[in-house]
Amino acid sequence: MGNAIEALYIFDQHNNPILEHTYCSRPLPARIVLPLYLAHSAPRPSLVYLSNTNPPSLLFSLVHSQLLFLLPTSNDTEPLLVLEFLHRVIDVLEEFLGAPLLPTKIEGSYDVVAQLLGEMCDAGAVCNTEPNALRDVVEVPGLMGKLLGGVGLPGSSPALGPSSTSLSSQSNQLALNSSANGPALPWRRANVRHTSNELYVDMVETLSVTLAPSGRPISAFANGSIAFTSKISGVPDLLLTLSAPGGKMGIERALELPVFHPCVRLARWRDRPGELSFVPPDGKFVLAGYEVDLLPSISGKSTSNFPNLHLPVVVEMRTSLGSVGSDFEARLLLSTNFPGSASSGGNRSNSSGLGSRLGTSSPAFGGNSSQPVLEDVLVTIPIPAGVRNLADLRANKGEAHYSPGDGSVEWRVSTKDASTSTTATLHCTIVRSLSDDEDEDAGNGFSFDAASGDYKEEETYQSTALSTKAQRTTKNQQEQRDIRRVQQNATLMPSSATVSFSIKGWLASGIKVDSLVVNTRTSKGLGDGVKPYKGVKYLTVSRQGVEVRC
Repeated sequence: MGNAIEALYIFDQHNNPILEHTYCSRPLPARIVLPLYLAHSAPRPSLVYLSNTNPPSLLFSLVHSQLLFLLPTSNDTEPLLVLEFLHRVIDVLEEFLGAPLLPTKIEGSYDVVAQLLGEMCDAGAVCNTEPNALRDVVEVPGLMGKLLGGVGLPGSSPALGPSSTSLSSQSNQLALNSSANGPALPWRRANVRHTSNELYVDMVETLSVTLAPSGRPISAFANGSIAFTSKISGVPDLLLTLSAPGGKMGIERALELPVFHPCVRLARWRDRPGELSFVPPDGKFVLAGYEVDLLPSISGKSTSNFPNLHLPVVVEMRTSLGSVGSDFEARLLLSTNFPGSASSGGNRSNSSGLGSRLGTSSPAFGGNSSQPVLEDVLVTIPIPAGVRNLADLRANKGEAHYSPGDGSVEWRVSTKDASTSTTATLHCTIVRSLSDDEDEDAGNGFSFDAASGDYKEEETYQSTALSTKAQRTTKNQQEQRDIRRVQQNATLMPSSATVSFSIKGWLASGIKVDSLVVNTRTSKGLGDGVKPYKGVKYLTVSRQGVEVRC
């Protein structure tokens, strides 16, 4: 377990190696592990067991920004430890090199990357992975070093660099400042100074909902994260208070299995659920994550009207319509009633000076703080492979188009149409493959002459006037043909539809930020009379997370 990390390989979008970093032992080289990884069909698993190598090894993988990260190890280790280390490596590289992470950035700053990888893992053991602590030990070249490096001169020299005496004095001064500002924290760098003190809370929830054909919810979850941005001097001691419908019991029921950043004091949360006491890292970080079950805990309900589950966008599918069952219809129900928001009578506490970042005070978010905004409504309907084309694709609101290559219908509704409670309808007609049409046309009274290349009408009856019995037989054959067409078209109907959207200013779980308080008694280095600006924003996102089955 001590030597879990043996090597790290990074490849670009063309599978060309851009970095190979070995920590310990003699790991499998990059030229061997890459073909073994690519031999698996997509989507490739994040953990692959290589039994044919010597020694047998585990291969961990992660794809980010079209970069492939591979980590081989021959030891029996905890998979979550290695995968979390890969995520930490990506976060740290984006912190130091900037996002998005590009191959040119890694190749151009290999000296910084090598320092970071060496500090984050030593001899295979994971060490320091906090970006704030890494800034104190990793030397990043400044503007002068970059200019000198561009003309072929060394970036640091005795004439430009500080002397040993000044280095020792700076180290002593750093130690004095650290002791004066409080105990050393691995997640917060020392001597933090900001001209404008600001604190921002961003709560984002991602929906994962599955609905039965009747509209009854089968499962409904909201995966939330609390992103925190701290731009405040010194060592602040903060207290963030959360609330949910139902009071204290509501917040305990909503956040049953939360995960926290190491800076959160767990004892305070256990004693008082909903209160997060912490000393934040400098900059942006994820304070906590949680999962909320949106369905009521009362079992045995068969009705589709669940008061605790409110979806502003719902799709209803109707398939096998028309005389031969070749039509289907999608009805999009849009609602602007958001329970718990200010527009629906909800009360938002602002006693601690929390400013809303939903209105004109936040250009990045837009909208009105008193009214949540529904945007980016997209309905995706997968089409079976046996469908040749779609005819009569009509939508009374928005725009819809069919992509044969992707095999799906995408229906987009504008923000203007989604700003009011309304119902939109999409109508489609499927066109089957040519082979099915040819099979149906067999025995329909026509024959093909290969010599002339024309269709000829067959003389089934000797007289032109059909008898009553013959007409009845023809009618029965037509009905049987229609029934057979309906059965064949039923297999070509879509089996599900997914909805994507985003809502600014509202959370599906009903969780809110009640207050954000800076404890001036335990904070150090903040300064007298400093009152930081505090802002909060809410966002609910569905990335094809609401699925309706047909």
